[in-house]
Parts: sequence; structure tokens; C-alpha cells
Amino acid sequence: MLGIAAAVLFFIAFLLNAADIATNDVLSSTNFMLIGLAALALHVAGTGGTRPAHRWGRRR
Repeated sequence: MLGIAAAVLFFIAFLLNAADIATNDVLSSTNFMLIGLAALALHVAGTGGTRPAHRWGRRR
């Protein structure tokens, strides 16, 4: 899920940069790119994926 969010943020950053849209400092293409990189790093680290398997549950 975080990988998809990163792709969307990278696409928004690309559109802002390619269209040369003037935005304020908070919504700049660089900030979207950095948030996308953070989301991609969390995705690669395994955060935000599916629920973890219960390894310590009772055996049946």
C-alpha cells in the first residue's frame, strides 16, 4: 500500500515539476518527492503491508 502511495506522490511531484506550476513552499514538487521517498523507504522496510502472521499462537 505504501508503494502505491509513493508512486502517486512521485507522479504528483512530476506533474508539478513538468508543468512548472508555482505553488507555495509546503506543496512544492521537492516536498512531494521527499514524502514519496519516505513512503517508499517504509514500503521496502516492510511497514504498512499486510497483517503479520501470528507466530506465537496456540498450536492445534
